[in-house]
Amino acid sequence: MNNERLNHTETVVWTGIVTDFALALCKGIVGYLSGSKALIGDAMHSAANAVTLLVNRMPSTGIFGYKSSIRSKRAAPETAEPVISILFAVLFIMGGIQIAISAIQHMASGNLQPPTKGAIIAVLVSLAVNEAVFQYQYRQIKRNNDPRHAMLSADHRFALYSSLTVLVGVSLSMGGFYFEWTPLVYMDSIAALIVSCLVVRKGYILIVHSVYGTLLEEKRHEHEAEFMDTIQRVHGVITVTELKVQEYGQFRHVNIEVKITVNPRTSVLEAQEIAERIRKLLTHRFIQVTDAKVAVVPYEPGYPYKSNYDLMDNDMPTLTQ
Repeated sequence: MNNERLNHTETVVWTGIVTDFALALCKGIVGYLSGSKALIGDAMHSAANAVTLLVNRMPSTGIFGYKSSIRSKRAAPETAEPVISILFAVLFIMGGIQIAISAIQHMASGNLQPPTKGAIIAVLVSLAVNEAVFQYQYRQIKRNNDPRHAMLSADHRFALYSSLTVLVGVSLSMGGFYFEWTPLVYMDSIAALIVSCLVVRKGYILIVHSVYGTLLEEKRHEHEAEFMDTIQRVHGVITVTELKVQEYGQFRHVNIEVKITVNPRTSVLEAQEIAERIRKLLTHRFIQVTDAKVAVVPYEPGYPYKSNYDLMDNDMPTLTQ
């Protein structure tokens, strides 16, 4: 049941990633052909949304986060996610700045031409597709009690701001050219400036979440008691001596670092099996848990695990006289 829910949620998220990439490609092409710098900026904003979703699929917590000591075969290297995130974030920031510079140069040239009708059609189609996909994602994710629905709403809201800004800018620019009102022709470039700020904002947020994450050591995580209960129910676990929970990324993904004790006579292979069982239970039962680091140490010698040899070598009485 949990695996089915997890796979379904992954399908929903990947639908958003593919859609954003497709919209970014279409808006970029139409923006270039129609001469709308604002639409090109909106295409970059859609690409930034897609990359953010894609990066959040990687099982990492940022440079200062925790990693699983028992990693799956598909797991990326420990530094892959932050490096890739920062690389894309820098590209988006540079792209946003370049769009802003281009818009300013275009306004300063005085040779203004409005975008063609294709720009308006592309924006309207983009708005319709984006809203339809968002409604599908939001309903499915919230049905699965996934905490990512709040961040998904925030991303959609800013994507909506970007597209609406482009729609207004392109419409006013075309209207100004048609009615020969020159000041309105500047609106496409002004809209490009506004959208470029949204793109830079997206890149900055991506850097912040990739590098720092959100370490929850000072306050208890809302599901910490459930994590502890799940770990303690695993056969072979004697005590849980340490439990650290970290949230990271825009979708509040969770990584867990836990230290448990087992019977000191447990073999290394058995200890690995216990750790793997804990990791699978945490990642399958809690959809927000993307990875877990499980450290296994022997329980300190003493009753009931003290051997007869320890008793013979110890002259001190074990019972109160």
